[in-house]
Amino acid sequence: MKILLIAPTSGRWKEAARSKLFNGKTFRFSLLSLLSLAAETPEDVKVKIVDEQIEEIPWQEPFDLVGITCMTALAPRAYEIAAEFRKKNIPVVLGGMHPTLCPEDARQHADAIVVGDAEGVWEKVIIDTKKGKLKKIYHNNRPPNLGGLKSIPRYLLDRDSYSTINAVQATRGCPNSCDFCSVSAFHKQKQRQRPVDEVITEISQIPDKFFILVDDNLTADKEYASKLFRALIPLKKFWVSQSTISIAEDRNFVNLAAESGCIGLFIGIETFSESNLNAVSKICNRVEKYSEAIGLLHSNGIAVEAGIVFGFDHDQPTVFQNTLNLLDELEVDVIQASIFTPLPGTSRYANMQERIIDQNWAHYDFHSVVFQPTHMSVEDLQVGHDWAYKEFYRPWRIVRRLWQHMRRPRGFAALPYLVAVNMAYYGRVFNWYMQGFNPAPKLETTVKIPEYDNADILTPVKAN
Repeated sequence: MKILLIAPTSGRWKEAARSKLFNGKTFRFSLLSLLSLAAETPEDVKVKIVDEQIEEIPWQEPFDLVGITCMTALAPRAYEIAAEFRKKNIPVVLGGMHPTLCPEDARQHADAIVVGDAEGVWEKVIIDTKKGKLKKIYHNNRPPNLGGLKSIPRYLLDRDSYSTINAVQATRGCPNSCDFCSVSAFHKQKQRQRPVDEVITEISQIPDKFFILVDDNLTADKEYASKLFRALIPLKKFWVSQSTISIAEDRNFVNLAAESGCIGLFIGIETFSESNLNAVSKICNRVEKYSEAIGLLHSNGIAVEAGIVFGFDHDQPTVFQNTLNLLDELEVDVIQASIFTPLPGTSRYANMQERIIDQNWAHYDFHSVVFQPTHMSVEDLQVGHDWAYKEFYRPWRIVRRLWQHMRRPRGFAALPYLVAVNMAYYGRVFNWYMQGFNPAPKLETTVKIPEYDNADILTPVKAN
């Protein structure tokens, strides 16, 4: 039996991923979801993994089963691929975030779907395929235990095509209840953990000095994370991961993370408006703590990549300049700027039905407006997002941020990582021809966090 596993991509995402000018592979790292699936596949079954970011689908090769994973924005492409293989009478199984949160939508385009984690059900899919008796839906009665996971077959990937294939997962899910988050919906506001000794064994076998912990919220369970950090110290490796800003509530905890090799964290700051945070149940963030928290991380040599979202219900056209000013003031190292996107399967999507103006899943890519904002036009939100993105990644700002980081403790440890990520984001601006403009150029804005608790009710300072 031969199985093909596919990670689809399309449009400008494929263009950016294949860009050599700005090293498009920076955002390509180990396809852990498909590698985990391959690990669960019996040894007598051949597995081929295709990542559309770097290679074409082998349409003419014979396969007995095709598995496709997708998030919402790539669901249309996944459905296109599925249709082509089904025309050849090759059964197709869909899994991942979108099929889990939108099973009725996904099952129309596949012979079967996997809802939730694949461990515990994937081998059943293979057995049923061999018998010619695929069920429509496969799912676990309860989330599988993460102890004893099988070894990840990283050899199935071309190491040279990725920034790193050293992706490891210690935990899954997040206990927070942010109502716009698909991770929270997928894992039902719970987090599960692998035994620390098993995580350390896997990391010990990585020959390189750098790896990525691809956890959704690594530090959600402080006791577990502390145990993991202490066990990482003897390995003398460097790593990056994701956390909430609440990590900075404990100075010793941050010190321990740095001592274990942490050089960078993606943190969902989201917004500088307390009203916005409360409206979407992001209760782990407090705007008045941002400056102190980011300063603490920086003082430990930990770079901060901030997740920033434009288009929350309390945002007005002034939000773009305000946010840019504050990001500069806080010396945030990198941002992932997004347009608020009500993802199907989340409670926010259900509550916004009357305001959603676009049901094309391909546009749910966090860079397109698919709903009617409250205090600005659709056009203002789009051009403002593009403008803020472009302005943050102007070359002079990148150079300034790198200089600021080099002056911090352990500054040179994270420098290659920061250079690569900043230039890759600049590459997106360049390749996607992002321009936009400030939709409120003559309005007044602010630059000081302590002066407000809502980005739209501000002590005014003249804009730059």
